Amino acid sequence: MIVGVPKEIKDNEYRVSMTPPGAHQLVEAGHTVLVERGAGDGSFFPDEEYIEAGAIIVSADEVWSRANMVVKVKEPLPAEYGYLRPDLILFTFLHL
Repeated sequence: MIVGVPKEIKDNEYRVSMTPPGAHQLVEAGHTVLVERGAGDGSFFPDEEYIEAGAIIVSADEVWSRANMVVKVKEPLPAEYGYLRPDLILFTFLHL
């Protein structure tokens, strides 16, 4: 499976949905992890830590287009609706 981690675009949202150790666990299990460039910056996880964990740093477009599953902290915002597709698994934390 290809797992994508986009940067959160909601105002004042600085968290990232996956830490470098989490990415490492998925890579060790045989998955590919795509992390958007700068996605972890607000949580003090630089791209280099994701690279060391085995993740691949890519653009937002690549995260959304190449991933089978996208993992987010917040719900998709209107600017992200165009990325959604019927075969995409969206894993997000709902704050109901």
